[in-house]
Amino acid sequence: MRRVVVYPGRIAVEAAEIPAPGPDEALVRTLVAGVCGSDLHAARGRHPFVPLPYRPGHEVVGVVESAGSGAGAATPGQRVIVEPDLPCWACKMCTSGRENLCENLQFFGCGYPQGGMADYFTLPARRLHPVPDVLDDQTAALIEPLSTPVHAVRLAGEVAGRAVAVLGAGTIGLFTLAVLRAHGAGKVVSTDPNPAKRGRAAALGADSTIDARTPDVASQVRHALGGSADIVFDCVAIQSSIDQAIAMADKGGTVMVVGVPAREVTVPLPVVQDHQIRSQGSATYLPEDYRDSADLLRRGAVRTADFVTATRPLAQVAEAFELASSGEHVKVLVTVGER
Repeated sequence: MRRVVVYPGRIAVEAAEIPAPGPDEALVRTLVAGVCGSDLHAARGRHPFVPLPYRPGHEVVGVVESAGSGAGAATPGQRVIVEPDLPCWACKMCTSGRENLCENLQFFGCGYPQGGMADYFTLPARRLHPVPDVLDDQTAALIEPLSTPVHAVRLAGEVAGRAVAVLGAGTIGLFTLAVLRAHGAGKVVSTDPNPAKRGRAAALGADSTIDARTPDVASQVRHALGGSADIVFDCVAIQSSIDQAIAMADKGGTVMVVGVPAREVTVPLPVVQDHQIRSQGSATYLPEDYRDSADLLRRGAVRTADFVTATRPLAQVAEAFELASSGEHVKVLVTVGER
């Protein structure tokens, strides 16, 4: 079979043996895999938890080919989406229903021995979710990345009618905007340095869009919202965006850290304490977020055509990474097989 391996400075398609599923695993034939922002960070050596080389592909739709004797409901021929976080199921987090925070967490396609940008892979059957028949493969490939902002919005609390800022209009920022609109948020302002991305945010329902490089961007956001932001979703997670987020949420607001930081940042802790600003990290998702994501896609609250802007076959995976890095696309998919 073929599999993709990302090395420093290059992305290769290599030959490999088809893996055999263990007793609780399924062998899955890949149909489609998305290129994630985390993949781009990792390929540049900037992901804090994914060293090079690595085998990418965690936004994956496939078909079950075979299953081990203890693989439960995994049925050959069934179309599935991967939930790529691989918990231990024994630690405090796992036993309290927070397996996304597992103390021994592994992550398929991110530093794990296998990834979904391959003809086949094996995975514990309990990390596979059936794909509703009404969703085509490209739409199903959006369930995983959409689940990240679904989880973040849920953690933020009630958003209906509230004033919200979304920092960053890349894939996750745009998904966050779509989820906020689906949940009845009030005024929503989007910031990004890229004018094309700001245009996409406006098309998806942002009330205002502001250049993130503007020196007084926090003041402009507050003016557009008519006051401080009740909630700020930082989908960038760099020093400047954290500074802006805290200024926008001041006083009494919530800052949701959704983007993956490449390095440590500093925060004005006296302001956070004295002005009672809540800072909340948001890590991946849980099965209920997958269900909500699938429902948003099923009922058209999030539309595939707004997000999937390019596809490339597996043989052209390096070009797919280049397109995803260009700033001109939202979600780039790698097509691997056919149903």
